Amino acid sequence: MTFERDNKGTCSVHTTVELNPDHTIASVKVLGGCNGNLKGIMALLPGMKAEDAIARLDGLICGMRQTSCPDQIAQAIKGALAQLA
Repeated sequence: MTFERDNKGTCSVHTTVELNPDHTIASVKVLGGCNGNLKGIMALLPGMKAEDAIARLDGLICGMRQTSCPDQIAQAIKGALAQLA
């Protein structure tokens, strides 16, 4: 199941998350943001349980912002889980 979300408050503008029925992450794609850092995050997430990824990424901030690209990925994963249920 694929879920797409426009990001808010970050340099990245859009996140696409694909979840498997067992709640493992199949893929994550982020448009914009810090290319190298996000490539690393996107490479680490496939195969991880969605709930574990949320626990690690949710609430992270970037500088003075109240969010970050990883936090926005967590929000997209939450949305994907809600649609999967």
